Amino acid sequence: MTGAVAAGTGISPSLAGRRVQVKVPATSANLGPGFDTLGLALAKYDELEVSVPTESTGQDVPRLDIEVHGVGAGEVPLDETHLVVRAIAHTFARAGVPLPPLRLVAHNSIPHGRGLGSSGAAIVAGVVAAQGLLDGIVEFSADELLDLATELEGHPDNVAPALFGGLTIAWVTPEGPRHKKLIVHRGVSPLVLVPEHEMSTALARSLQPESVPHEDAVFNVSRSALLIAALIQSPELLFQATEDKLHQHYRAKAMPETDRLIRVLREAGHPAVVSGAGPSILVLASDPSERAAAIALVEASADTAWQALPLAVDFKGATVVNAER
Repeated sequence: MTGAVAAGTGISPSLAGRRVQVKVPATSANLGPGFDTLGLALAKYDELEVSVPTESTGQDVPRLDIEVHGVGAGEVPLDETHLVVRAIAHTFARAGVPLPPLRLVAHNSIPHGRGLGSSGAAIVAGVVAAQGLLDGIVEFSADELLDLATELEGHPDNVAPALFGGLTIAWVTPEGPRHKKLIVHRGVSPLVLVPEHEMSTALARSLQPESVPHEDAVFNVSRSALLIAALIQSPELLFQATEDKLHQHYRAKAMPETDRLIRVLREAGHPAVVSGAGPSILVLASDPSERAAAIALVEASADTAWQALPLAVDFKGATVVNAER
């Protein structure tokens, strides 16, 4: 799918001809008890090329030219409202540099509306693409990149692992969002089970109550702490560590098949949780054989089609390569 928006002129000589290639991982947030705090980068990627054209004598240069392949082709907007473009514009505005004409070619593989951080990935792609285009003109720190992405996403739990990779703990301070990246134990074998239907993050959040019982809050504090230990050191604790009383059961009525399959998986001993806002399921298996057993169980139990994605943990996060002019 392609589209072009209004012609324009006047490209800064320092930006003309610049081209960057960006790769951003999918993410799974919450991980059970770590609501709005924990996130995991997964080895499934959106890849983009963003370039500033060189003006041709006597010809107008399209201000915006977008081409989308794969997930979202024919569905996402091909104008200034495209989320990657919004993130690029936001970053240029923060840098105080006028936004030049842009050409964007996206090859997307992260499912949309399934709880795998597709919007966070798009935002991060735009932020790091802008960082690459502005290389040598404006420099951004890691905290500034996280702040830019969080301003658009609204919370840092998805954009932090998309930016930095691995397991991230994200929190917000008066000075802005912050993160800590941790390396996941090599024995952890993530499995994502993706249904055909989507889920609105806004709807999922609307089902969350303003307050929860004190004992539920204490329960989740203990499980969140245990989950960190399980993911980086003791995978055998993952089943107990993924218990949650803070958000999943409140959202269950909006995704009954997800809730039912999680119950089936957990009754069989698999550490299954809702991936992000859902409706996908994340199984944090402790070895590949457990992952295979979980796939077989879902195939035998599901009422609808579910795609099984055995994925590695991504340890790099978003990458940007400055191509030659």
